[in-house]
Amino acid sequence: MNRPNLTVALALALFASPLSAQTDQSVAKAVSTITPEEIIRRIGVIAHDSMRGRATPSPELEKVATFIGGEFRKFGLKPGGDSGRFIQRYPLHRIQLDTVASTVVVSGGPSFRIPGEATPVGAADIETSGKVVIVTGSAIDATSARQLELGGTIVVLLLSPEDPTGRNNPLVRGLTAINAQHPAATVLVTPVADQAWRVLSTNALAARVIPAWQADGGPSGQLRPPLILVREAAIRAALERRGANIAALRQTTGPAQRTPMDLTMSIALKLQTGATLSAPNAVGILEGSDPVLKNEYVVFSGHMDHVGVGTPDATGDSIFNGADDDASGTIAVVQLAQAFSKLTPRPKRSLIFLTVSGEERGLWGSEYFSLHPPVEMSQVIADLNTDMVGRNWKDTIVAIGKEHSDLGATLNRVNAAHPELNMTAIDDIWPEEHFYQRSDHYNFAQKGVPILFFFNGTHPDYHGRGDEVSKIDGEKESRIVKLVFYLGLDLANAAEKPKWNPESYKSIVQPPQP
Repeated sequence: MNRPNLTVALALALFASPLSAQTDQSVAKAVSTITPEEIIRRIGVIAHDSMRGRATPSPELEKVATFIGGEFRKFGLKPGGDSGRFIQRYPLHRIQLDTVASTVVVSGGPSFRIPGEATPVGAADIETSGKVVIVTGSAIDATSARQLELGGTIVVLLLSPEDPTGRNNPLVRGLTAINAQHPAATVLVTPVADQAWRVLSTNALAARVIPAWQADGGPSGQLRPPLILVREAAIRAALERRGANIAALRQTTGPAQRTPMDLTMSIALKLQTGATLSAPNAVGILEGSDPVLKNEYVVFSGHMDHVGVGTPDATGDSIFNGADDDASGTIAVVQLAQAFSKLTPRPKRSLIFLTVSGEERGLWGSEYFSLHPPVEMSQVIADLNTDMVGRNWKDTIVAIGKEHSDLGATLNRVNAAHPELNMTAIDDIWPEEHFYQRSDHYNFAQKGVPILFFFNGTHPDYHGRGDEVSKIDGEKESRIVKLVFYLGLDLANAAEKPKWNPESYKSIVQPPQP
């Protein structure tokens, strides 16, 4: 064996050392910045009464985005927003349905009056038609929805007298999975009473704000399927004439099933478009240290918006502070940015720290980011999303999506390596709630990015005025953030990228649009 040149060997060792791995001391220093006190302090800033529930859009949401951008700047991150800034803006339109020009018609009759018999929800300028398919059952997910072959159909869901708005209907909760199959429209048939219908239709038809791309096709080039509420009394005869036994169909249990009808429905919705507005995302980037792997990215995401202000309760409180939902997850991202910025050397892969808005309105900000990222989405190897991580169990956090990629196995390994955290990441225990489709990670998953969604579950204050900073368990959250830090560090330094479960990839990832 030849003896190596000691001078060359030493030089190579000194060169390689800074890029090979962080020292235990460097990691410990970074983790030490994740403290309960800092978490509570920062949550207290963005969930303060003065932020008035940071609705999308609102001046208070702008203040929150500016605060987070300022934190990213202090940490030495690179701006990942528009024109060298930390803020990425996305366009919104103020719109209202033109009820005179809009129509919902069943072939051979009837034609439903708007709003007397039919009410579009979340409408866009669109004309569409398709064969009616009644979908029934007590469970639906991405896989079962795919098997129903719903593309181009009018999907009819039958709401029950006990739940006429569909709030607890598993099929309504699975609308994201249904929409992913590109039906022409979804129709909710409701037996709602007269007074409740008037309130429902008035609210649905009020002027509102929607993303520009949902109003006119925009950056995605594709509209979401319209959702129409139709009173059961108006459509029942048309369905029964084609053999539908509505009472029996409502009793169907088990996986979702389809019942095709010899019936076509046509929908034409026309909008009156008003002012153009915008809303912010905050984006900071920590460049990786490896000359090759720095071109790949791990994203840490959370949503900084909440639902704003409502009518005062008995105590006079009108503000939905959203301390857990999702100031807790937003500040988790900020704490992670601070911790990673302290590492020497930096991780091999680059990191994106993303706080989005519009989640409460339909995952708007993350959808726009996924369509207009600062790097190609093919360079993003994982998204770790934190949404509601500040309450409930002391020693447990749910990691939704573990079964869909080998991120689950990586998390299990990292979790086991850090027993000092006393925090166990478990699988989704609420599959019937379809949480996988209900937070910002989903827009990454549909673009082919493996995800994990850290979530402590809902509680009595969910979307209530009681979701206050005083109820956040900062000590528990600090251990969750540390777990996500260790996981993110593992992913950022790993030789291989995370891999999808092939069946999950087929059922979740949307094919690119032509």
